[in-house]
Amino acid sequence: MPNEVVHHAFTATIIDILREQYGEYADDVLETSPLLGYLNTKTKAANRGSKARGAFANHYALYVVVEDYIIHGFADGQTAEPYSQYEGARFTDLFRRQRELPFGAKLQNHALNSRLNDEFKKFYPTVGKQPIVRDVSTQRYWIQEDLLLITIRRRDGSEHTYNIAHAVIAIIDAYVATRKAAFEGFLDTCRQIADLGRKDPEQAIEFVAAQLQPSVDARVFEIVSYAVLKAKYGLETVWIGDTRDAIAEEDLVLYKTGRTNANDGGIDFVMKPLGRFFQVTETLDVNKYFLDIDKVQRFPITFVVKSDETADAVRAAIRAQAVAKYKIESVVESYMDAIEEIINIRDLLAAFQTVVQSGQLQDVMEEIVIQSKVEFNYSEDDIVDV
Repeated sequence: MPNEVVHHAFTATIIDILREQYGEYADDVLETSPLLGYLNTKTKAANRGSKARGAFANHYALYVVVEDYIIHGFADGQTAEPYSQYEGARFTDLFRRQRELPFGAKLQNHALNSRLNDEFKKFYPTVGKQPIVRDVSTQRYWIQEDLLLITIRRRDGSEHTYNIAHAVIAIIDAYVATRKAAFEGFLDTCRQIADLGRKDPEQAIEFVAAQLQPSVDARVFEIVSYAVLKAKYGLETVWIGDTRDAIAEEDLVLYKTGRTNANDGGIDFVMKPLGRFFQVTETLDVNKYFLDIDKVQRFPITFVVKSDETADAVRAAIRAQAVAKYKIESVVESYMDAIEEIINIRDLLAAFQTVVQSGQLQDVMEEIVIQSKVEFNYSEDDIVDV
């Protein structure tokens, strides 16, 4: 049964690739193939610029098993051995290969082992087949060949089966190239602004302020928020010590604990020596706040919220939802007590103004560049290779 294809900016690129291979039947192949429909869904972020979230784990899990299928001649009928008798690709080879791909240096094994299959099933629950077939005992992997073989009824009434393996590779390659170009543009802008921090501070200030707005995507907002707060807290000190006689003045230092949208226990930043936890969010959904609080066993968390609402308004909105959900005041208060502080956009802009006045603008700009490169798994050598 044909899939309902939701068109977005990158869908045109997918159709162009399919037309190169299947001519007038490109749309039919796309509408018939669950695997291509899944890729169409997974490539929505391609043309949204570097500020859109773009994860590559599931793309690359699919990529490496299909590439292995092609390399061994099954896509082009270059082997007499049927794919059903193929011994399968070794996990170590697939894992190494996905880390060789752009943005793939830090990928883990989760997508290969389960996440691709789980997400595909979420989008296509009635297909009844998983993209990756895995033998846990031998650590061998296969692509589900049935998902690569698409049978189309031609205009003359005859049926023809197309193998979409090469199309899958071409689509993912095009998606990655588009995302890479978007990131390069953003990073180049960051570098230019970092230089302007020395030559034209006003333009650099405008750039940073523009990234601290409700319309900016969460990824960039988190990076810039961290750079600003790190510089702001770096201006502050506390007196602390193991004993009364050992008390000394120490700088506050903010650390970023991982990449944006990472599965890191709900903690985005950690402050030393106070041990404060920070979580960046763009929602006022009480479920998100309380989930983060539960992840750290209700240890107090400071929430950095991508909102113009005042801290009191945000706190009131969360509490109202909590009362409606839990009804019990003691339960509500135990969660609300775990919200140590709410930092909104106004607070961030005020903190940035303080940082600029203290002469730390350049530190903020350089930190944005550093964190952007970390976020996208880029090193200087990677950028030269592009």
